[in-house]
Amino acid sequence: MAGDRRSRQTPPRRAAATAAAADPLPTAVRAVLGYYADTGDLAVGSLELKRHVDRFLDRVVGDAFAAVERAVADEFDVPADEVGFDYDTKLTLPAELTLSHLFGRIRSATTPRLNPLTGAVDDGPLGQLRRIRGETPTVAALADARDRLERVRDVTELVVVALIDGDVRDAINDAEYEDFVVAFPVDDDDRARIAEIAQSVLESRVAELFEPFPDAVADSYETAVAESEAHQDRDPYFRELMADAEAGDPEALAAVESEYKFANFDDPPELFSDRELSFPYLRTQYGRVGVIYHGMVEMYRAAGVEIEPAFERSIVLAIVGAQIWLDDVDDYEADAAEGQLTPVTAEYLLADDDAEAVARVVDVTEQYLGAAKAYAAQTNSGLAGIGADYIRRSGSTAPLPGADQSR
Repeated sequence: MAGDRRSRQTPPRRAAATAAAADPLPTAVRAVLGYYADTGDLAVGSLELKRHVDRFLDRVVGDAFAAVERAVADEFDVPADEVGFDYDTKLTLPAELTLSHLFGRIRSATTPRLNPLTGAVDDGPLGQLRRIRGETPTVAALADARDRLERVRDVTELVVVALIDGDVRDAINDAEYEDFVVAFPVDDDDRARIAEIAQSVLESRVAELFEPFPDAVADSYETAVAESEAHQDRDPYFRELMADAEAGDPEALAAVESEYKFANFDDPPELFSDRELSFPYLRTQYGRVGVIYHGMVEMYRAAGVEIEPAFERSIVLAIVGAQIWLDDVDDYEADAAEGQLTPVTAEYLLADDDAEAVARVVDVTEQYLGAAKAYAAQTNSGLAGIGADYIRRSGSTAPLPGADQSR
């Protein structure tokens, strides 16, 4: 049984765990080894699929940014091939993991297997043997698999461009323009204008991509955006709460714990088990980032692409863990200075000392990423499990006060 296999610590898996802890190895390699040590799955097929996914995503983002470059070129009277527009975002990672999962599921259900990017039959050296065994798929089976591949690619393109558009909107709302990169000299006002152009072009592209799909796909996206914006509307209240807590107000400190760290859902999402509903910060962080990826999965479903709840759980929990471990830890100093309540700044308010705050941040991170990895293994989604492990190994407590003394 898979569970028995995962529970046994064989010598190769013990060796992999040791190697995964070796800092000189690249983080991606350590993540693969760490996932194998935990689950017994080398996820070779998932790593192969990643190459297809990377190529597909490069094309999708490249096409979207090429349109931005043409618009910027017109605005600034610069040749389009000299604009060099780029925008750094981490928000597409869950879409990449979902695409890999769906590619793998379609490929494994078809014999001989399909190349998930081209839809061509991957006959390979065993093709003759498969034909002798009568395993050659019917024309109808291949056509159905190719249709499913095409639908998955189309939904993913929509999802990726919509996620980037949403991220660009947030950056503009926060007047954060440093991630909008071009290859020609610009000042701050120019960069703000480039951001506005990029958002306008991406918004138009998203509208075009929605057109072939049922209205339910757009409804899923708009519902997720509305829920995320509702969370953002509470930001002034949380800032006030943090200021009062920093001033030593005992009622404010209690509210940080009850209304932020252990806030209850009015209507708990069916997505989560009772165990996950007890995770610290789940309600606030689900509203902050998780709901967007729930919306992403609902877009797939509304388009006729089924995704298992356990896989969705893995993606949502991983992105919440990444937000805390990578963004909130790195931004602690700025967030503390600006009065921004996050799980990390909250722990420095609630803990008895800095060292305890660091230990609590690590514990919260491991709850989310550990659960994400377990659900990935449950759905045979090796790349999602490796992704959760990669997130954990990519971060560090180094930016946090008291890290050297944490227990």
